[in-house]
Amino acid sequence: MKELILSASDNPAEFRNGSIFFVGTATIILRYAGFTILTDPNFLHQGDHAHLGHGMTSRRLTNPAIEIEDLPPLDLVVLSHMHGDHFDQIASEKLNKTLPIVTTHHATKALHKQGFTSLYGLDTWESISIHKGENNLKITSMPGRHGPIIIATALPEVMGSLLEFQEKGQTRFCLYITGDTLIIEQLKEIPKRYPHIDVGLFHLGGTRIFGILVTMDHKQGIEALQIINPDVAIPIHYNDYEVFRSPLEDFKDAVREAGLENKVRYLNHGDTYTFEVTVTH
Repeated sequence: MKELILSASDNPAEFRNGSIFFVGTATIILRYAGFTILTDPNFLHQGDHAHLGHGMTSRRLTNPAIEIEDLPPLDLVVLSHMHGDHFDQIASEKLNKTLPIVTTHHATKALHKQGFTSLYGLDTWESISIHKGENNLKITSMPGRHGPIIIATALPEVMGSLLEFQEKGQTRFCLYITGDTLIIEQLKEIPKRYPHIDVGLFHLGGTRIFGILVTMDHKQGIEALQIINPDVAIPIHYNDYEVFRSPLEDFKDAVREAGLENKVRYLNHGDTYTFEVTVTH
């Protein structure tokens, strides 16, 4: 297992409460157990274009909830893959080049060329243990595939992520992030290995490139939610770009039809989901 040691904080870690702040697209700021984590940094503005590779771009339809200059001090970034709507030119220019980034091997190569120096690439099911004083965070790469096999080779390697926050060797809070994946058979292995997930962040949007679905739409989102079965599911990565063809309203309708309203929380840009942790798993 890979390891990363961060500078310890002077303040004791808070294990009873945490928060998830939704910046937009797949970008969230997670605060829990003394860690502050940024995911998939995307700070482009309405009208800007994200680069999707092979000369393709997509226009952003929304603004981020905050500017990159307003970020709190960060411990690390978790990056699902290297696409311009997940790691844009603003992040490339303005994030600290020494900030640790946990991601795919494909993304580490691209980030290295951009000058980033603290890069941790993971294979599927591989983990990294991150220590901050007496607190520990274990991040494990989850299965993901960014499109059907027929075009998968033209798309970047992608990973989901499982974050286990541990106190004295016991997991106190478990967060799953799908990454930009479609429903694949390997997702069914996740609940077998991790039967209790507190919160799941589901990348939706129904992204289509040349008419081909490459991120989960509302139907696949419901199927993924039923497979993973977290205590709470939060949809992200929707309505932000022209290539997102499955609006959040479709997912809301599907949630109601499936009778899953009690499991899903919806966040607008700038909203914060706060959670309490009372039981050691």
